[in-house]
Amino acid sequence: MESIKTKSNKIMKILLFTLPAMVPMFLFWIYPILKSGWLSFTDWDYMSPSYSYVGTQNYTDVLTNDGFWSALSNTAVFAIGTMIPTLVIGLFVALLLNSKIKGKAFYRFLVFSPWITPTVAVSIVWSWIFQPKGGFANQLLEMMGLPGSQWMTSSKTAMLSVIIVTVWKGIGYSAIFYLVAMDKIPEERYEAAALDGAGFWQKLRYVTVPGISPTTFFLTIITMVDALKAYDQIQILTQGGPSGSTRTLTYLFYQLGFEQFKMGQASAVAIIIVFITVVLSVAQFKLSKKWVNY
Repeated sequence: MESIKTKSNKIMKILLFTLPAMVPMFLFWIYPILKSGWLSFTDWDYMSPSYSYVGTQNYTDVLTNDGFWSALSNTAVFAIGTMIPTLVIGLFVALLLNSKIKGKAFYRFLVFSPWITPTVAVSIVWSWIFQPKGGFANQLLEMMGLPGSQWMTSSKTAMLSVIIVTVWKGIGYSAIFYLVAMDKIPEERYEAAALDGAGFWQKLRYVTVPGISPTTFFLTIITMVDALKAYDQIQILTQGGPSGSTRTLTYLFYQLGFEQFKMGQASAVAIIIVFITVVLSVAQFKLSKKWVNY
């Protein structure tokens, strides 16, 4: 009996400590997901008090719509297009900040500041930079003797414009994580590599890159998940255009739900996004085990 009472007390203490975190988590995360799942089986138009259950019709309509697959393709392009430059540039920025330079703390703040700046504010500034006439980007190209670009107003370059803004904002985030990871690499590994005659690039390839590989994997998953939920920069810069060239899954959800008032289909898209996110998270959990004992 004493053992059961002790276990009961431990459970009560755990509940008391976790309750403050679980309540907002349930209200603002779990409940909305469950509510969206329920709405995905209805034909609610967001405005009428009445609705009907339609079963899996919304999922059928979404998955057989060319617009969904186009948005999924755009999301994949956006995710890969932001992930690779963000990680590569972030790594080299981290290498620079990790070197012996004066004012290192100031430069770290400068690099990280875009990440803590609201995406809306960043996107508004970049929308001015990308103006075809008089924009700083085209002025810079003209100074280098290159032709200007239509940037956000052309379906050929609109996605590139959104990717540039997203990468610029995310470089500091990845750089800070890489800096922390580099600090955890034992100095003895660099000393051993130096004794073997390794130069900068050899140390980077055989010591630094393997040492920060768990961080690289983490940032890969986080960047891809962020790409799935990207909305602010797309809304400010392109509104999903031109001709749907920058319409991602999240923006498709917005258009279906709040422009076309097809809340059932929008909820189905939301559940698909959650499913993809869960798959990516499970992949991170499974694959990251190989680095636990690194």
